[in-house]
Amino acid sequence: MTTFAESELTCDAFLGGYLQLYQPRAGYRAGVDPVFLAASVTAQAGQSVLELGCGAGAAILCLGRRVPALALTGVELQSDYADLARRNAALNDIALDVVEGDITALPQALRQQSFDHVIANPPYYLAGTHSPASDAGRATALGEQTPLARWVDAAARRLRHRGYLHMIAKADRLPDMLAACDDRLGSLEVLPLVPRQGRAAELVILRARKGGRAPFRLYSGLILHQGTRHPGDRDHYLPEIAKVLREPAPLHWPGAG
Repeated sequence: MTTFAESELTCDAFLGGYLQLYQPRAGYRAGVDPVFLAASVTAQAGQSVLELGCGAGAAILCLGRRVPALALTGVELQSDYADLARRNAALNDIALDVVEGDITALPQALRQQSFDHVIANPPYYLAGTHSPASDAGRATALGEQTPLARWVDAAARRLRHRGYLHMIAKADRLPDMLAACDDRLGSLEVLPLVPRQGRAAELVILRARKGGRAPFRLYSGLILHQGTRHPGDRDHYLPEIAKVLREPAPLHWPGAG
């Protein structure tokens, strides 16, 4: 197993300082996407959550900070990031079981478990559709090696009946996500994340329920920033979005009952 040297890491504040995460200086660094993913999950104390591809733990630890007493498990392919996730969990005093492995070939012990929630922030880009990163960890995190359908399949297999999948992806991957949801996953809901008024959505969050039968719901886009253009180097998130990013606050889906 390889690990990062201390000189290769930074310690960064998330959720307005409620969460501290070690991240590689030159590798994959979490932005707001895993924070939005975690905030979208309607988990309750006592439930179990699995994250597929947990990286250094940003999404699942943000969720663990917001909702107490969750049974948290993360799966991570890269050993150095899995080690970081364990370290970050200990740093924040959040219980997290990190399993090193491929989501398409999970260890037997994990294949025998089921979860109330599965979350995932899969690599955003299809192979050959973006300039590959020079850092191996960043390249793995951003460039698809395992087809998106396999991520959805792994989630469906690990979910309990009536359990929820939450997945965030670039908006142009929405057709792939929907196509991957077979008859095991229903009650599909899509929340577009729109940078600012008058712009197209760049990200979407998909929520699906194992055994769900409710009609498909496409919500109006959730606008993130004030105004119609970037005002310069200053904070410009809408107040309700700023609360999601700076506090352990939930993300409310427009129109959701």
